[in-house]
Amino acid sequence: MLYQDIPRIYTAIAEWGSCLVYLYILKKENMKSVHFLIGSLFMLAMQSIFLTLTGSVTEILWVPCMMIAAGMMYGFLMVGGNMKPLGAAYCCARAFVLAEFVASLQWQIVSIVQAWGNQSIWVEILITMVIFGGCFTINIYLEKDLLKQNYLEQMTVKEVAAAAIMAVAIFAFSNLSFLNENAPFASRERADIFSIRTLIDFGGIAILHAYQSRISEYVAEKELSVMNVMLKSQYDQYRNYQDSLDLIQMKYHDLKHQITGLRAESDEEKRKKWIDSMEKEIAAFENISRTGNQVLDTILAAKIFHCRKNHIQITCVADGKLLDHMHVTDICSIFGNALDNAIEHVILIPDPEKRLIHLTVSAQKGFVFIKIENYCEAEISKNEEDLITTTKKDSKNHGFGLKSIRKAVEKYDGSVVFGVQQNWFELKILLPRVL
Repeated sequence: MLYQDIPRIYTAIAEWGSCLVYLYILKKENMKSVHFLIGSLFMLAMQSIFLTLTGSVTEILWVPCMMIAAGMMYGFLMVGGNMKPLGAAYCCARAFVLAEFVASLQWQIVSIVQAWGNQSIWVEILITMVIFGGCFTINIYLEKDLLKQNYLEQMTVKEVAAAAIMAVAIFAFSNLSFLNENAPFASRERADIFSIRTLIDFGGIAILHAYQSRISEYVAEKELSVMNVMLKSQYDQYRNYQDSLDLIQMKYHDLKHQITGLRAESDEEKRKKWIDSMEKEIAAFENISRTGNQVLDTILAAKIFHCRKNHIQITCVADGKLLDHMHVTDICSIFGNALDNAIEHVILIPDPEKRLIHLTVSAQKGFVFIKIENYCEAEISKNEEDLITTTKKDSKNHGFGLKSIRKAVEKYDGSVVFGVQQNWFELKILLPRVL
């Protein structure tokens, strides 16, 4: 028996290690806890015991045993990575094929070395460490930029089912010779069987990697499309605001003359109070909406009306002339999205006294400093792209506000940072100043 089958302990380690690969890519922060370490070691022990005890089962029971082993991998990914069912199923299909390839390659090389006359257990352990460590590291390098948590959350049942079917087909073809040597695409030579299994598993990894690449491209295209729609929406809002603002300014101008006439005609106390109130509104409108940049003025005017309607206090200290070098769509994207996000958050605060928003645009040395802050009592969590995890149920079509802001800022070689400081959410933008 020069070419004996893979020892089940190596299969168990390969399956466990493959799960760790995808947990590292997606949930690296979870792996630092003691609970995860204990749970992963328990999983390794259970996988090893189960596969070792079922190593001598008949061919009829071999397939159900492998299905149970795959089910254990699925449970490990779901619990260890706190994944949703579809995401865990997709990663399980990927991890299962990776484990099959790594275990097959490792044992084939060990068998070749043993055939050369080297039976040392230390050489076998060294080969195992090199093959397992090398393959897992390469897989992490190839997958880390393609496989994202938000991608998994957007995957459909059809996409996950397709990956699962491919994994089953790859497994079936790679082990066909072990089940029936007379079947098509099978072999009776033990050495050929090992080579066929390894090559098919390697091809399966390549196929699933290409499939993941296409999914990533599709999701990226979809995100870009959504962001473009948001940008157009912000610009369209600006145009509508501008038309409305022109009419409002005309009305306010007329009201000034009406107030002057009313004061001359009557001295009634109620009318005087009403006139004073109108003057305060006019003064407040004029003071807030004059920044020196027409686009920013228009956006602010619309947001101020919305804030007043919802009892939100918004203040602004902005030198709008610092934004004159920016394209109108980028100003709309940055300030429209930032103020919309702030309003959406503070409007949920029950106490109107805490519904506070402040905007600053100022020059700092050779830079333009933009700061939009709002009162915040909630905890803010970031995803793997250093963006805020959306709290909306429709996560597929939301959560792109900060992405749109970052994209606009990067056009001018600027930077964006955000966080919560003493119950204030702060969005800070730094742009090179154009003189």
